[in-house]
Amino acid sequence: MTPDSPHGDELNAQQQGILLDLARETIRRYVTTSEVPELPGGDPALEQERAVFVTLHRNGQLRGCIGTLEPREPLAAAVRSSVISAATQDPRFPPVSAEEVDEIEIEISVLSPLQRVDSPEEIIVGKHGVMVASGSRRGVYLPQVAPEQGWDRETMLNSLCAHKAGLAPDSWQRGADLYVFTTQTFSDAE
Repeated sequence: MTPDSPHGDELNAQQQGILLDLARETIRRYVTTSEVPELPGGDPALEQERAVFVTLHRNGQLRGCIGTLEPREPLAAAVRSSVISAATQDPRFPPVSAEEVDEIEIEISVLSPLQRVDSPEEIIVGKHGVMVASGSRRGVYLPQVAPEQGWDRETMLNSLCAHKAGLAPDSWQRGADLYVFTTQTFSDAE
């Protein structure tokens, strides 16, 4: 069985706006002063523990992406901590500078719970995010990665194993565990 929607309830446009505003204000304040804004209160949906990824782009290019696969804190707090990490701790990029902040596009992906799949054929490219796990190694792609790269399922799984998990490319065919999730993804570029 595969997930159909994140956590069973989608965030409405107002809730999405609150989270995008929080992410924007967080990156602006943290990069310039190392301070963080207060969390918004009063909306139970933003106080539920949820897993989230925050992806940053600049001029259409990836600039940072960090998040969690398991819920660890309330959604608003998870967005705030993930945007700080994406802006300052993604090892693939130097920290975002104050001069870049206004050029950064913020994308938030709220994840459904992970569900193990018995067969790679259960994975729907473009709908499912995928995590591969083998021993202590694991790697993850959000649902939008394969379509953005023009990958089919096999190409995505080979890349996921080799480039994200540090495994042999065909590990997904040789006993590595596969998990899927869906996301509700929204951006301030919309």
